[in-house]
Order: sequence, then C-alpha cells, then structure tokens
Amino acid sequence: MTTLPPSPRDLRARDVALFLDIDGTLLEHQPHPEGVYVDGKLRSLLGAVAEALDGAAAFVTGRNVDMVDRLFAPLHLPTAGLYGLEHRLTPDGPVERAHEPEDLTAVADQMQHQFRTTEGIYFERKGAVLAVHTRAAPAVFPQVKVAAEEALRRLPEGYRIVAGHAGLEFMPVEALKSAAVERFMGVPPFAGRVPVFLGDDVSDEAGFDYVNARNGISIRVRPQGGTGAMFALPDVAAVHEWLAGFLAKAETAG
Repeated sequence: MTTLPPSPRDLRARDVALFLDIDGTLLEHQPHPEGVYVDGKLRSLLGAVAEALDGAAAFVTGRNVDMVDRLFAPLHLPTAGLYGLEHRLTPDGPVERAHEPEDLTAVADQMQHQFRTTEGIYFERKGAVLAVHTRAAPAVFPQVKVAAEEALRRLPEGYRIVAGHAGLEFMPVEALKSAAVERFMGVPPFAGRVPVFLGDDVSDEAGFDYVNARNGISIRVRPQGGTGAMFALPDVAAVHEWLAGFLAKAETAG
C-alpha cells in the first residue's frame, strides 16, 4: 500500500463525510500530549472544510473531548474522544463522557508508583483510557510493556492494551474508532455520504476496516509496516496540503 489518495478534484464535498485523527495526522507528535500546538492557519482550514461539507467533518481521536476543544478553540467540530467512548455528535451539543473506573484507577496508581523515578515517562489519565507515553524515553518501552501486561491480568475482562508509535494504552475492548465512525454515519449530516478517514496509528486500523467495507476512502499517514488503509500520505504537511486542495475544489464547485 503506497498509493496516494484520490485527488481532491475527484471528490465532491456534498458526497463526503470526513473523519480525522489528530496526533500524527493533523498535528506532529510531541513528547508530552500537552506540547502540541494548533496554529491559526490549520484552525481556519478545518473550519472552512467543515463548512464546505455542510458540517460532515469530525475528529475521531484518542484524546478526550475536553482536551480537543481546548486545542482547537474556538473551533468546535463533532468529536469522538477516547476512541469512541466519548461523543459529541454536533459541534455544540452535549458530551457523552467516560469516567475513570476504580479498577483502572488502581492500575494507574500502581504503575505511576512503579515508574516514579524513571525520567521521560508520562501517564495520561483520560477517564476510561490510560495512556503511558514513552516518546521521551524509548529505551524504557519494553519494561513498560512488561509491567502493563502484568497489570492487565489484574483487571477484569473487557480491557486490552494497544501499543502505538511511542507508548501504549489500556482501554475497554469496545473502544474502537470503527464504532465511532459508524455512530456518526447514522446521523445527519454524515448519513448517506462516503466516509473518508485519515489516521496514522495502530488504533486507526479498525476505522480503516470500517471505511473500506463501505467503499469509502482510508488514508494512513506515514505508514510503517502493514496497514488496512487503501491509500497513504507521507506526513502531516501532506495532510494539510490534501485538505487545502479539497477545500479549493469545493469552493470552485460552488
């Protein structure tokens, strides 16, 4: 899979439902999840693309909805947070939240204590999902993975560990980006459109599978190893360029 995605000129805005991962897709990864920055140009581009799609554009991310809103403020898009455990189906609608359960709290507390003297590890407690970031300490990842697998055995059934580019996450088995995209596709303005999903990581593969099964367009950014995505873009800058081309085509079509 090395094929570039369809040119924006081949897509009609009124036919498309756009789903966007954030980290590694719209924004470059940073050692700390709070270290990312959304500039005004990207914010304006996303707002204009959403308008061209009559609102059929959504974030589908591992971040929680509140953090997404802080990053992109004042822009609000429909958002699936925590891999679909949280939802806001309309830009200013209510947020369905997923709080941290007691069993995951115990695991987070124990692992934070275990690695309290290890530099470069960051524990991100996102409610129903626990992320352990090792981007600033890659040599420690194998040790973190072993500890996480031991902790997983202490959790009740229904949890899994997903390892990504620079860390891992504990999450409920029902936390799937495919389910998040499917939920959006059942409501206006997404319903009846062709799903287009852009992501960059292992957690995005379920979303690619869902989109492929519905004859949509799946795009993996900077692919490494195998992927179910049908198309690829080389980096975050190429994603911005592709979105800008889509917007230009939509504005020309009027």
